[in-house]
Amino acid sequence: MTKRADLLGMTPEEMEKALGRHFSHRDQPRYRVAQVQRWVLETLAPDFGAMTNLPGEERDALTKSFSLNEPGCAMVSRSSDGTVKHLWRLEDGELVESVLIPGKGRMTLCISSQAGCGMGCTFCATGFGGLRRNLTAGEIAAQYRASQRWSMAEGLGPISNVVFMGMGEPLANRKALFPALTILNRGYDVGARRITVSTVGLVPGILELARRPEQFRLALSLHAPDSELRRTLVPLEDRYPLAEVVGALRTFDAAGGKRITLEYTLIHGVNDHPVQARKLGDLAWDLKAFVNLIPFNPIPYQDWRPSSPERIQAFAAILEGRGVGMAIREPRGRDIDAACGQLRAEALSGGRTVRGAGAE
Repeated sequence: MTKRADLLGMTPEEMEKALGRHFSHRDQPRYRVAQVQRWVLETLAPDFGAMTNLPGEERDALTKSFSLNEPGCAMVSRSSDGTVKHLWRLEDGELVESVLIPGKGRMTLCISSQAGCGMGCTFCATGFGGLRRNLTAGEIAAQYRASQRWSMAEGLGPISNVVFMGMGEPLANRKALFPALTILNRGYDVGARRITVSTVGLVPGILELARRPEQFRLALSLHAPDSELRRTLVPLEDRYPLAEVVGALRTFDAAGGKRITLEYTLIHGVNDHPVQARKLGDLAWDLKAFVNLIPFNPIPYQDWRPSSPERIQAFAAILEGRGVGMAIREPRGRDIDAACGQLRAEALSGGRTVRGAGAE
């Protein structure tokens, strides 16, 4: 049986060509292409049967030739603070997460790029179970589609921002990430400046993202301002040392209009000393980067504790004194294990809660 082409994994141009060939072979008028594209990209139709302005035989023919591979919802959890986490089951049974995060005048969707993660960061639960596989461009885009439809149906409003801060290292899956960025931006009309790609520092991916004309945002999971300390938190430091990563960030910044954010998880007695705050301030000032300070979320296989509120405020004051734009990220969705990888880790461990650092 011939495998059906997944329309959700196609850029708008690819979709137009594929549908054009399909309807041409069936002696159908050209306007059928635009009809289907509107159903897929604007109406977010869950299947071809919902495309009611197409004849029944054309809907059947589309079903035989193409798929709209959306994940099934394995679990949905709603937090008292409004955060909503979905655990999605993919076609092969793999589990991935996305999180809807309401804010003032915005709704941010945090999506996954891999099932699991192979980076091995020592403060994060996503690596529990290791990397299973990369997601396809269609599986990435499908998280947006399904989440958008759910959010609208629940009266939460449309998604305004997308962050690749869910499960996985996005730049380790560039084959799917870059088409997915195009699909979200040009297909679903999410502005490039409203899409942020997070990375632990894959230099080739940063440089490739810098070459793109769109002004996508970049967030570096830094967590330490010097190479020696960072190596204990982010194993990738051995492969791409901080100096090399900073050089790639300079290239990204030189491309123009592409904001850089430094993500910094504060762990008591590990990376929250004033000396480290001053080093971070110097680095952020030099890169013209914004800093997000993230209170550590304890995990069972580490003895670390989150920095105290007083220590976080002292750390933040040093950054502010250096003139660095920064924010202390308010933990969201802790009552539903909304931090990255937690819900999947719990499912994989048979219900035993595994907490992680978490981006939100």
